[in-house]
Amino acid sequence: MMRAWTLPMLFVLCGSVVGGGLVFGGKPVEAVVILAVFVLAAGINSPLVFPSSVASLEAVRRSSADGRPVVYWRPGCTYCLRLRFRLGRRVRQLHWVNIWRDAEGAAAVRAANDGNETVPTVVVAGRPYTNPDPAWVREQLASFG
Repeated sequence: MMRAWTLPMLFVLCGSVVGGGLVFGGKPVEAVVILAVFVLAAGINSPLVFPSSVASLEAVRRSSADGRPVVYWRPGCTYCLRLRFRLGRRVRQLHWVNIWRDAEGAAAVRAANDGNETVPTVVVAGRPYTNPDPAWVREQLASFG
């Protein structure tokens, strides 16, 4: 759990340090703007932006039952963010697995990507696709309404 929040906390800490320096330098408006930018970056990179993650084994079980894709992701991944935002409301139709919280999920990603933890890895009908185009993922979801 802590690993997922490391990057967001680092953003807030850096923003606070830079903002504090600007306040002591007599530039409070710039400090507020900088802190706001860092807090926004922290929010975007936090686990709060993504739907609730499930364990890898549970996601695979659900996927085999309903046929929906499984997405392996991790906080801070810009490609995961791109996929998440480009899917819009349909994001909740996927089964999301945070590989930083799930060792089996991380192992599945490594098995699909020659030992690398490359995300997002989307598994459709048991076949992994590394960093697929969001439009392609939307097409895979078309049969689910």
